[in-house]
Amino acid sequence: MGVEAADAVVTTDLAVGGMTCAACVKRVEKRLARLDGVTATVNLATGRARVSHPPTVTPADLVTTVEQAGYTAELPEPPRPQERDPQPHPRDQREQREQQQQHQQRQQLLITAMLSLPVLVLSMAPALQFRNWQWLCFALAAPVATWGAWPFHLRALRGLRHAAATMDTLVSLGVAASFGWSAYALFLGGAGDPGMTMPFTLLPSADDGVAHVYLEAAVGVPLFVLAGRFLEARARHGTGRALRSLAGLAAKDVAVREESGAERVVPIGQLDVGQNFVVRPGERVATDGDVVEGSSAVDLSLVTGESEPVEVGPGSAVTGGAVNAGGLLLVRATAVGADTQLARITRMVTDAQAGKANAQRLADEVAGVFVPVVLSLAATVLGFWLGAGADPQAAVTACVAVLVVACPCALGLATPTALMAATGRGAQLGVLVTGPQALEALKHVDTVVLDKTGTLTTGHMSVTACTAAPDGIGKEAALRLAGAVEQGSEHPLGRAITAYARKAAPQEQLPPVRDFAAEAGRGVRGVVDGHVVEVRSPGDELEGRLARALAEAEGAAHTPVLILVDGGPEALVAVGDLVRPGSYRAVDQLRRLGVRPVLATGDREATARAVAEDLGIDEVHARCTPEGKAALVRELREGGRRVAVIGDGVNDAAALAGADLGIAMGGGTDVAIGAADVTLVRGGIEAVADAVRLARRTLRTIRVNLLWAFGYNAVTVPLAAVGLLNPMVAAVAMSASSLLVVGNSLRLRTWRPARGPAPRPHRDRRQNRGGHR
Repeated sequence: MGVEAADAVVTTDLAVGGMTCAACVKRVEKRLARLDGVTATVNLATGRARVSHPPTVTPADLVTTVEQAGYTAELPEPPRPQERDPQPHPRDQREQREQQQQHQQRQQLLITAMLSLPVLVLSMAPALQFRNWQWLCFALAAPVATWGAWPFHLRALRGLRHAAATMDTLVSLGVAASFGWSAYALFLGGAGDPGMTMPFTLLPSADDGVAHVYLEAAVGVPLFVLAGRFLEARARHGTGRALRSLAGLAAKDVAVREESGAERVVPIGQLDVGQNFVVRPGERVATDGDVVEGSSAVDLSLVTGESEPVEVGPGSAVTGGAVNAGGLLLVRATAVGADTQLARITRMVTDAQAGKANAQRLADEVAGVFVPVVLSLAATVLGFWLGAGADPQAAVTACVAVLVVACPCALGLATPTALMAATGRGAQLGVLVTGPQALEALKHVDTVVLDKTGTLTTGHMSVTACTAAPDGIGKEAALRLAGAVEQGSEHPLGRAITAYARKAAPQEQLPPVRDFAAEAGRGVRGVVDGHVVEVRSPGDELEGRLARALAEAEGAAHTPVLILVDGGPEALVAVGDLVRPGSYRAVDQLRRLGVRPVLATGDREATARAVAEDLGIDEVHARCTPEGKAALVRELREGGRRVAVIGDGVNDAAALAGADLGIAMGGGTDVAIGAADVTLVRGGIEAVADAVRLARRTLRTIRVNLLWAFGYNAVTVPLAAVGLLNPMVAAVAMSASSLLVVGNSLRLRTWRPARGPAPRPHRDRRQNRGGHR
């Protein structure tokens, strides 16, 4: 929870307690909305309220308003202290209270079950009934109808004090009516005869002139509702497991290495940006940073969903929460606290779960009038049966069944439980969504506009081919000399050649260079080991093998670089931006889902066409400026397309914001991520198809949940009204309704993306893009 301010509007997250159904959600939202300039979104599944309000309205005012509505609320948590504090943090205190409440609920359920089971058995098995059995059942039922059902009575009284009716009002009235009628039957209606036996029926008759007791309903309703609430709470707790697992990845302590070489263990809150810390094999990386010393493989599966460990060494970036699977690492911290990738992921998932889908808003509107309508219907049913000449106990039975069977809980849980499970699962797979609106947009996307550099490609220049001249010094020697000269260059092509030369001969040091000179637009030259070495763009002087290599490089839209030693051509190097391996699968999967890929890049036409041909993309827009990309998105949308844009740079921000859905690469700029609705935590776009499939599965689950929630009430309430449901059976049905909704949502936790063989490139290459010096 927290407080954020932007444009004179403050956003406050509160923990709201005491909500049991969608009617409670609607009541809290309405109460908060009565404050000037305040809007609120309340989530039943998480028990959270996200409130937007002017600075003149304080968090204390919000808490007071919620409490006046009959619920509890907690102020935003302060940040964790930097030092070790003997006082428990508010989050820890709340977790302890929740654990205590769960323990108390478990005890109350067990005791209620022990008292209720004999009553249920004796009431439904006449062969087991003995002399004065009904008085024993009454003695056992009394504490169940009072103490066992006390949570419902208490919340119903609290709602009555605030002129509100909720699910607890229905349950409380049902229990009170059943137990009150049974007490009347025993003491005044002749049911207390010591030798009387009573068969269990759905709607007993009164032909014998004796009022029947309904103690099985008086104990069965609170027993089954308590059991349903307990199981529902456990299931709802399970939907947030992914978010809690993300929070559990955060380190509590870190081994800081001082400049003197000494190490000391400090709380993670004391680590500053720029400090070095040690990560031993098997430990988690404490925070985001760059490797200073050592090499290892790190497991990012719990952070980004990457299944394979990633090799890292000096200069490599590592993510906080990753597990060091190999050697000892010395890492320099680049981000701490709320600025780390893990904190951003957790924050985005939390924000997503605070939203509401359009379908849920409709359900909340219905829930707002649901309980009053049910109360009116129950009173009408009672009056109708009495007016029709039916026996009072039959009328009471139908009335109680209507009160108990009606279930606004399922309406309130239909969307948030599915959303919690889906956003948590998405985070595990490396897909972060901003809320249910993004999921809805994902489902309907039919066109994806793809940036090239950094999205379909790695965004880093690499050597893709090297061809040596016949009868020359050889490829290795030519690369060694060229790499030495390019050590003094800052051009991406030069850095790529130097890196390739070092990788080709990792045991050798590149020789020093003398008389280094760079010619703008042409290349570099210098003296290495007594040889004049030039690395430059080729002209028309090549022939034979080098001429063929030049033609191949240009055909593949690579940048050709010629290496000359003492004036003679020795090798031709092709440099390009590598297509991400996952881009082939991503484009293929999008096409299978009926989504049309469109390539829009600021690069030159030949390079863009080469990439598109390689990936099988038919529509290409090259030389696109940021304004041009935004205009393309508008044109596609005006043509009736549902457009998503995938990008990673500042130049993509306008197109991301103007699309139906913006998707940013996790390694992209903060501007791009801020303008996007979905963020891909992994390095490639292969998760895009997973995101579309997950969105479609989630919205399908929500529709099924809402269909069940509405359909259940539409069927069971009329059955109860005409006397075809015993109150105890109604209690079981009501509890099962909520459990079915939550259980259906929990299936999303185990959703797995479809995997198949990676498609082959449309051309016999996997690289693209070049740029002449």
